[in-house]
Amino acid sequence: MDRLSAIGDAAIEVIAAEGMRGLTHRAVDRAASLPAGSTSYYARTRGALLELAIDRMVTLDNVDLEPPPGRLAEFLAGFVHAAITVGRTRMLARYEFALEATRRPELRAAYDKGGLLIRRRCASVLATAGSSEPDRHATVLVAWLDGAIFDAIAGTGSLAPPSRAALTRGAREVLAGLGISQSP
Repeated sequence: MDRLSAIGDAAIEVIAAEGMRGLTHRAVDRAASLPAGSTSYYARTRGALLELAIDRMVTLDNVDLEPPPGRLAEFLAGFVHAAITVGRTRMLARYEFALEATRRPELRAAYDKGGLLIRRRCASVLATAGSSEPDRHATVLVAWLDGAIFDAIAGTGSLAPPSRAALTRGAREVLAGLGISQSP
């Protein structure tokens, strides 16, 4: 892993653990096990550090994943389950960034870049699955994905996060509502 990726990963961890107020160059140096001053060499300002972290999240999100034919509900459930388990840290940081982007317009474009990428990928997958209106349906699907993940991580659902089977049932119900049939 290169140094910028390590700094980005450490910034994500700091944000998830301590919130935006905890994000400092020194905190990132410590989290990345780097000598003091290393982070500020690559990201001179706090704004540059925030942009580096957002860019790292977008890079980590940008993996080519194609659901197996006829298994879209299981694929979506797996996506949500991964986000609330192994991806929990990144999701917590993402929520912190979402709120920060509402107050700092300079972060809005970088934050939206990742969201638009997910929407485009959802629309493409839904078109392949037979959606009659993939762009509109992608908006509905992303809202379900976002809601399911938020509830399981930061909402009341965090008291008893959903199982993969429960997520699969929910995904099937959403897809059925969009007119996309899935095998049970």
